[in-house]
Amino acid sequence: MKKTLITEVSGVVEAPPARVHEALARRFTPDEVPDHPGTVEVTERMIAYQGGWWYRGEWTLSEHPQGTLVTHRVYNVAESMRWGVSLANRFFIGYDEATRDSFSKGINQLGEELGCPARLT
Repeated sequence: MKKTLITEVSGVVEAPPARVHEALARRFTPDEVPDHPGTVEVTERMIAYQGGWWYRGEWTLSEHPQGTLVTHRVYNVAESMRWGVSLANRFFIGYDEATRDSFSKGINQLGEELGCPARLT
C-alpha cells in the first residue's frame, strides 16, 4: 500500500501506553463508529482506521518520560486517482488545523477518561 502523509499531530497522555492503548482502541469498535464503515487495524503500539477511498488515520503510541506519546498521522492511500484527493478536499486548506483541533479534543477526552493530564506537544 502506498501512503502519502497529509498531516501529523501529537500529544502526551500521562498514563502508561497499555492503558492509553486500551482506552483508544475502545473508540474504534463498531458501536462507536457505526456511521463510518471502514477497516480497523490494531497492533500493540498502533491503531489504524481506513475508510472511504483515500483516508487512513494511524495513531501510534510510544513511551514518553511523562507517560505516552500519541502521534496521529493522516495518509492518502487512494489506489487510483490519487491526484483527485486534494481536489476533493479543496487542497486540504485548513485541514491541518481541523485535524489538530479534533485531536486535541480527543486526547483531552482520553486524559479525562483515564483520570490524568493530557496535552498537545
